[in-house]
Amino acid sequence: MPTLPDQLSINTRFQLALEELEWSYARSSGPGGQNVNKVNSKVQLTWKPEESNSIPDDLRLRLLTRLEPHLTVDREIRIDSQLFRDQPRNREDCLEKLKALLLAALVVPKVRKKTKPSRASQTRRLNEKKRESTRKQDRRPPRNDE
Repeated sequence: MPTLPDQLSINTRFQLALEELEWSYARSSGPGGQNVNKVNSKVQLTWKPEESNSIPDDLRLRLLTRLEPHLTVDREIRIDSQLFRDQPRNREDCLEKLKALLLAALVVPKVRKKTKPSRASQTRRLNEKKRESTRKQDRRPPRNDE
């Protein structure tokens, strides 16, 4: 079994200490014959980001707000992997999933600049509205104004 490093490198400013992660193992579901019945190859990774000492303070708030949909009731992240038939590859798969999740959460959202529609686009929109309005009026039966 290959040994894992003691830290998971997320980006240049953020390395996650692997001792903060909790691992549990279970039997995988699905096809696989006797291997599924005998071997605990499913891996479940649990991490509590609020208690993590690895997160720099300036990133902690952004990370927690972006990870909110992924947090459980206990305010932890759980990641499962049962893609492979052996435990070490499923552990690495869990770490890759966690790294992808954290990288996506650390992206700084682009600030939206308010813009106004141009005068030409406003004119085009109004002309299109008038054209559609007259087309629909032409479909109506004629009114009898007497």
